[in-house]
Amino acid sequence: MLLKVHNVYAGYEGGDVLKGISMEVEQGTTTCIVGPNGAGKSTVLRVLSGLLKPRLGDITFENRSIATLTPRQILALGIVQVPQSHSLFPGMTVQENVRLGAYMLNDAALVERRLHEVEEKFPVVKTRAGDKAGNLSGGQQRLVEFARCLMLDPRLILLDEPSMGLDPRTFKQVVETIKVMQSSGRTIVLVEQNARTGLSLATNGIVLESGRVRLEGSHTDVLNNPEIGHLYLGGTLSNA
Repeated sequence: MLLKVHNVYAGYEGGDVLKGISMEVEQGTTTCIVGPNGAGKSTVLRVLSGLLKPRLGDITFENRSIATLTPRQILALGIVQVPQSHSLFPGMTVQENVRLGAYMLNDAALVERRLHEVEEKFPVVKTRAGDKAGNLSGGQQRLVEFARCLMLDPRLILLDEPSMGLDPRTFKQVVETIKVMQSSGRTIVLVEQNARTGLSLATNGIVLESGRVRLEGSHTDVLNNPEIGHLYLGGTLSNA
């Protein structure tokens, strides 16, 4: 088991958003977290990346507790997040932005090799290398963000709403890119508002409601559970 979250409570000044979350992620799998707005989906990723410290509970990564580590320490362990909002530096070139993903590496030859590898996976990194990142379309920027996160050869990739705001054509590109990362053995935790798309990409699914896990299992079990319909029709999950 690569990652274990045990009975985590976490939140902000207004109180706990996560109320006893527990989950496990096996190496090489994709776990999709879905749920209504305010359920705590993005807060889970903030806790995993170290941007938010749990008030109670523990998180272990490769059998090591990471609950008190800084974001930099967690990044050094190989946990990389692609945030929901675009995070490229618009005034820097595409290649400069991608190279920033390897800023913790001291081996210049390794950086060049990683850059070549991501150029193979993401042609936009090579074809638009010298262009300002701010001149790219929203979908192209998302692909460059994916490329940047792979520069550290991460053990765990956290994707927060990767399809948000994309047109159908770019959305399809992003989905195919996630499949490429999966085929290379990457472990992914994915938060996705488009529940059916996210779960169809995943190995396992977790449904959050009001900061608690209400449904979990294989992606097919979650997709076929009748309660999921109640959740996305604007109501709450039934107690049946």
